[in-house]
Amino acid sequence: MSFISEIKEKAKSNIKTIVLPEANDIRVLAATQKILSEGFANIILVGKQDEINDLTQKNNINISGAIIVNPTESEYYNKYVEDFYELRKHKGITIDSAKELMKDNVYFGMMMVKNGNADGLVSGAAHSTADTLRPALQILKTAPGTKLVSAFFLMIVPDCNYGENGTFVFSDCGLNPNPTADELSEIAISSANSFKSLVGKDPNVAMLSYSTYGSAKSDSTEKVIEATKLTKEKAPELNVDGEMQLDAAIIKKIAESKAPGSTVAGKANTLIFPNLDAGNIGYKLVQRLARAEAYGPLCQGIAKPVNDLSRGCSSDDIVGVVAITCVQAQA
Repeated sequence: MSFISEIKEKAKSNIKTIVLPEANDIRVLAATQKILSEGFANIILVGKQDEINDLTQKNNINISGAIIVNPTESEYYNKYVEDFYELRKHKGITIDSAKELMKDNVYFGMMMVKNGNADGLVSGAAHSTADTLRPALQILKTAPGTKLVSAFFLMIVPDCNYGENGTFVFSDCGLNPNPTADELSEIAISSANSFKSLVGKDPNVAMLSYSTYGSAKSDSTEKVIEATKLTKEKAPELNVDGEMQLDAAIIKKIAESKAPGSTVAGKANTLIFPNLDAGNIGYKLVQRLARAEAYGPLCQGIAKPVNDLSRGCSSDDIVGVVAITCVQAQA
């Protein structure tokens, strides 16, 4: 059974309701049909009924079983306007601007999650990351005990013996451009928790650099060294080590020479990149050259599950991210 098939089976054990606010995108509708036919989630589509019907009929898509909600026609519209106004009036939001924002499908969907009318939200097929995360942070805010929201990719590399049989978490690959040492430690802790909840195995966290154990020295390597120290102080139960190069992190033979005695080197499955440049380039290299499945950018640190999609995503990518969101909601 493939990894994503296992995730779908986990999702079936406790069915969750996921909001898809981009119901005028044909990929979202095709994904909805697949999700409902496989039976691992309930789906709420935010959009106009006639437009959705037109798209599904023209493309022979069956979304029977999905709930369709038009914000301005919803019984919740006025309540959500009032709730959002109370939530953001200290930031200068007026009741009129709240009314306008609640006509936006993503904002309305976030309020559904906030109020418990849904368990999670997936967006980004037709929106930027900022357009997905801004309402998430304004409405849902960060999870208790979390100082930083970050983004990771769940990477499934075929025919690979590294990591957890080819499964890795790569982080941060989508949100924080140049995290400080403290922020990097927060990313490491959140990523370890994400690996544990989704993969069900113990995370082995490598703090990546172009240096291993002081083989080079710069502001960048010192940042990773400090981040490793902070991570160990904040989460002493976590198996984390660094700074280390990628080959030392995942290849046992190289680990023995570059990082002897490390409990992480040679078996890392959770890879923490020093900045967004490295993380984004790294995941795309593995995705394209190793033909890996790349699910994300998935969000961690938000109070309830919200995940972003690449605007180049396929309907199958959306199906996979919805399944992952369901498992996050279970946790």
